[in-house]
Amino acid sequence: MEIEFWWLLALPLFFALGWLAARIDIKQVVHESRALPRSYLSGLNFLLNEQQDKAIDAFIEAVKIDPHTIELHFALGSLFRRRGETDRAIRMHQNLVDREDLSEDQRLQALGELGQDFLKAGLLDRAESVFVKLRGTRLNDLALRYLLEIYQQEKDWAKAIDIARALPDHESVLWRTEVANFHCELATAALADSRLEEARAQVDAAHALNPRCVRASLILGDVLAAEGEDEAALEAWKRIENQNPVYLALVAERIMEAYRRLGRVEQGHVLLRSWLERHASLDLLDEVFQWELDSRGARPAYDLVREELRRNPTLLGLDKLLEAALISAPAEQRGDIELVRQLIHGHTRKVARYRCDACGFKARQFHWRCPACGGWETYPPRRTEEFDLAP
Repeated sequence: MEIEFWWLLALPLFFALGWLAARIDIKQVVHESRALPRSYLSGLNFLLNEQQDKAIDAFIEAVKIDPHTIELHFALGSLFRRRGETDRAIRMHQNLVDREDLSEDQRLQALGELGQDFLKAGLLDRAESVFVKLRGTRLNDLALRYLLEIYQQEKDWAKAIDIARALPDHESVLWRTEVANFHCELATAALADSRLEEARAQVDAAHALNPRCVRASLILGDVLAAEGEDEAALEAWKRIENQNPVYLALVAERIMEAYRRLGRVEQGHVLLRSWLERHASLDLLDEVFQWELDSRGARPAYDLVREELRRNPTLLGLDKLLEAALISAPAEQRGDIELVRQLIHGHTRKVARYRCDACGFKARQFHWRCPACGGWETYPPRRTEEFDLAP
């Protein structure tokens, strides 16, 4: 392959152009770095070292030196909000919104930050007003997600449903789970006010979105029971076994009450015993144990728990066993049994809690929505011991 003569002339030229471009870039960087206030660079250094207090002081000083640093105002406002100083964050972002020299994109960004400040401060009405203004802009999706969070905090489920339908991922599994629970919240409120037709309509809407919605089946059974249709209510509750058997403990008491009204208590007990054998659950064991204790006495209740302990050894089960043993034990043995039971009971208080699968938050009461992270159906109705101690 022969080398053209003009290539030899072009190579030095290319090197010269590259060297010149690099020099220009370096000069530009040096010029910009010198133009920045020294306190700005100090603030960045403190921020990288996770010294937020010193970083904020440095950034405030930089803003005083050069009030036109828009991005620095945004950074400083975000730092205030993360530290919980929402008043200062609000003032910082409100000043940006009121400035006349901002571009449209910067003004929208400032509004978005201001809305988040209001939300962090608990000023839901003002946050809602800001995010409503952002609908239809380039921050529309951000506004929708924060509006959804606001309406959930306000328990305005009708508005939450409307906003959820406008979200871009409104066909996802998570979306269906959330919106089905919004309908269930409306159904629960309607049922509490004896608006049974409205409650049933909301349950139907929840099932249409999520056919495996356990909560909708539970509420449907409640509605049917309120209408005096116990047989139909039982069918609705039994459906939960196929949807998610973990939730059967939530309907155990309802099942027994319905069978009691129908005069078929023994049939209900047999059903719960069969559920317990197929789907081990401490809460279900508690319900069956209590019924056995009240209707048949301490000895059958003791035998029930002993058999369950052999299959699934837990401290909570042992606590129930000692409770039954205490009732039927001779008087001279009750003191020792009570002492052991008190020791066991002290430990069971620590493990007799529900735990959120999403964030790990623990609570003594079951929640459909986690009080900590706001996740829906992240609390399986199983005690922490069933996760931590059971084999």
